[in-house]
Amino acid sequence: MPIHLECLSHTPLHGYVDPAPEVVAEVARVQAAAQERVRAFAPELIVIFAPDHFNGFFYDVMPPFCIGAAANAIGDFNSLAGTLPVPTDLATAMAQAVLDADVDVSLSYRMQVDHGCADALAALTGGLDRYPVIPVFINSVAPPMATLRRTRLLGDAVGRFLGQTGKRVLVVGSGGISHEPPVPELAGATAEVAERLIAGRNPSAESRAARQARTVAAARAFAAGDSPLHPLNPEWDRAFLARLASGEVASVDDMTNDAITRDGGKSAHEIRTWVAAFGALAACGPYRASLDYYRAIPEWIAGFATMHAVPHTPSAATA
Repeated sequence: MPIHLECLSHTPLHGYVDPAPEVVAEVARVQAAAQERVRAFAPELIVIFAPDHFNGFFYDVMPPFCIGAAANAIGDFNSLAGTLPVPTDLATAMAQAVLDADVDVSLSYRMQVDHGCADALAALTGGLDRYPVIPVFINSVAPPMATLRRTRLLGDAVGRFLGQTGKRVLVVGSGGISHEPPVPELAGATAEVAERLIAGRNPSAESRAARQARTVAAARAFAAGDSPLHPLNPEWDRAFLARLASGEVASVDDMTNDAITRDGGKSAHEIRTWVAAFGALAACGPYRASLDYYRAIPEWIAGFATMHAVPHTPSAATA
């Protein structure tokens, strides 16, 4: 089965709080190169591992993992909105295969995805509906969260299933490396904030605008060096990326959740999306990976990176 991996950071702040124009252009060139790789690969299916930021998943029921059998992008922060072309039968079969592999996963026929999924699809394909896509939600902001080992095993189970489909599959991981945007926490929250974290689906336009304004204000303060948010950690970012590039994705198993928060920030748990994607690729055999880009970008409150990887077997690899 031909398989290709693209992992990339995302930001809802592009166009709201931007770094220097040359940095914006730099990121655009890297993403254009990734989009060209995807075009040349011509996938028959995309499986995207993505987080959510209390837009589609809430504490009324917060699964560690969920596969979308049908999904809609909400369009937060000017990201693309609309229906994802999910092949329902294939998504449900994938969910069953993951469960059969002893990894617990939920299934949604009404999944809502936010910029964490939509921005990656836009960057890699130019839209939401260019190819059939199965979204896989990984909880990355709402404690308690699964371990990185369990996340890798999720990816492994997905990869083993994909290997039986005979399709050309693009596997995507969409998430930041070190970063801590102002995502609220349930612990210590006011009653109003707690209710939003428990049952805040489909907020009013005014409520969403206010939330986005708070995020933009926090980014401006962070870029100015006047913020209590966790600083970016390029050294930690590069060490994590090196683990994935080594070909030994299981080496992340010893990274604890407490250590991720301590070293990378509360939203650095989005590295789970990369771990799952590399786990899926590794299930298909040895791979070779390329770190295409890394820069710490304070304006976007993110260690911003892009990697791609392909099977190591020359006859199966697609650069």
